[in-house]
Amino acid sequence: MRRSTLVVLVLALVVTGVVLGGRWLLHRPIFEVRHVTITGLHHETRAEVLAATGLGEHPAMIDVNPGALERDLSRFPWVARARVVRHWPDTVVVSVTEATAVAVAYGPGRRLDYVSAAGRDLGPAPLRANLPTLVVAGAGGSWPFASRGRAAAYVASRLPRAFAAQVRTVSEDRLGHVTLVLTTPVRFELGLATNLHAKFVAVASVIAHSTLVPGDVIDVTVPGELAVTPPTG
Repeated sequence: MRRSTLVVLVLALVVTGVVLGGRWLLHRPIFEVRHVTITGLHHETRAEVLAATGLGEHPAMIDVNPGALERDLSRFPWVARARVVRHWPDTVVVSVTEATAVAVAYGPGRRLDYVSAAGRDLGPAPLRANLPTLVVAGAGGSWPFASRGRAAAYVASRLPRAFAAQVRTVSEDRLGHVTLVLTTPVRFELGLATNLHAKFVAVASVIAHSTLVPGDVIDVTVPGELAVTPPTG
């Protein structure tokens, strides 16, 4: 029994020594982050990414946590996804996929901001931005497009090239029903953000083959049963 206990104790000491020695070795300068490769950046800068991840401070490779760094990078407005990979002994590769602006919207303070397909506020946009404007009923002073206004953002992201440039606003009411207002101006009532392909085909067909006047309202909620309401007065 004593001999067995002694063997276990010796083995424990050996394992502890190996672990501590290994950690000591992996914290030597040879295993520090010396090279950082970053791809996919267009809006954020390399300096901002290095500061947010701490990679610019040359941490030990063993201390680099890819999952934690990816979460840190996701806090940047334009970063949709990030992937961090360690290449021993001293290189870290950061691959960034940025979000795409699909619309603009007025946020708190009446500042015009870019909006992603997920309804995320991507930051300031110029007044001349050639994208549809999102409008949400009862938005008040808060940013609604990542929650209640997500349907409008989603519809804006799916607009086909056939008439996307003609869409001036994409609005969403309190029930989640979406309306397109064209530059003519003509309104297309889409209803819920479902069956969009068929609804967009109906919209394109009406634009191409019908004579519309400013103020017309076309209901394509049921694509096979179009209803046109002329302007009042």
